[in-house]
Amino acid sequence: MDETRAAAIQRRNRRAGIGLATVVVGMVGLAFAAVPLYDLFCRVTGYNGTVQTGAAAPGATGRTIQVRFAAQTDRNLPWSFQPEQASMTVRLGEEGLAFYTANNRADTPVTGISVYNVTPEKVGRYFHKVACFCFDEQTLTPGQRVDMPLSFWVDPRIAEDPNTRDVTTITLSYTFFRTIEDAERAGALANAGAHVGRAGTRAN
Repeated sequence: MDETRAAAIQRRNRRAGIGLATVVVGMVGLAFAAVPLYDLFCRVTGYNGTVQTGAAAPGATGRTIQVRFAAQTDRNLPWSFQPEQASMTVRLGEEGLAFYTANNRADTPVTGISVYNVTPEKVGRYFHKVACFCFDEQTLTPGQRVDMPLSFWVDPRIAEDPNTRDVTTITLSYTFFRTIEDAERAGALANAGAHVGRAGTRAN
């Protein structure tokens, strides 16, 4: 093999190696970017029941919708936890205020943290939570009972979307765990969708 041909083969192998390395680096980068990109997608589209947060209610319209409230408590958490109201009817665009209550049945202080989901999932983009107690650690003293408020509103555009205009009832469900890791082991984080934060992360 002459030197010219050997040099050409060497250059070709070098280019192939660089190309392969670029692909590997790109794949690693996409892997790291996948979670935040998926989270952004869910927050924008409401995919997987991801609700919107923080925005002020635009004002009531004529149409109403029923919101049901559900509560569960992990068996490892010695609390009783329930909604103060089974359901309420609100006008689209009107801010609603609901309450849950929690009571520590243990004889020592106990800390809990809640996760939530909204069903049907397709309404996630239209359900706005203005403030709530989710993803904030709550420590209750022995026998302590507390009220936990939740303010929310439903976007009037839910009535204009062909996929959601038939929805008359939304269910908001909260589950309390001792830790966010317990919630993860129970599969509650996956069910809650990409809006779920990690321990120490607040998500209204």
